[in-house]
Amino acid sequence: MSETIHIEVTVERARSLVWRLYNAPAHVVNWNFASDDWHCPRAESDFRPGGRLNYRMEAKEGNFGFDFEAVYAEIAPESRVAYTLGDGRKVATRFDALGSHTRVLTSFEAESENSAEMQRAGWQAILNNFKRYAESS
Repeated sequence: MSETIHIEVTVERARSLVWRLYNAPAHVVNWNFASDDWHCPRAESDFRPGGRLNYRMEAKEGNFGFDFEAVYAEIAPESRVAYTLGDGRKVATRFDALGSHTRVLTSFEAESENSAEMQRAGWQAILNNFKRYAESS
């Protein structure tokens, strides 16, 4: 059984906006990378239970890239989105309204190739990037 990792940020924006910026492919390409030497040149989503998502993540130098692919398991508008990655691991993100702010909490099952701390740091960096993008939108 794999370890479940939890990350979170609080975004200084209303939940309806945070939900849209987090899930709409036109916005995902602007924040879905952990560092400035990476980018997300393409994001596609059939946003419904059973639908697929595919986010292309690439090093800007062009020497490495991969497709982040999953199938949506649950979508509760403005509240929760869950999906299953291609390797069977589960990911869920919750959106909690805190007045004019929104707490975004993601839980994901760790993979066995990299340390849990490395995975937590990478996913947290992406979520921090999302926070910056959302608060500047």
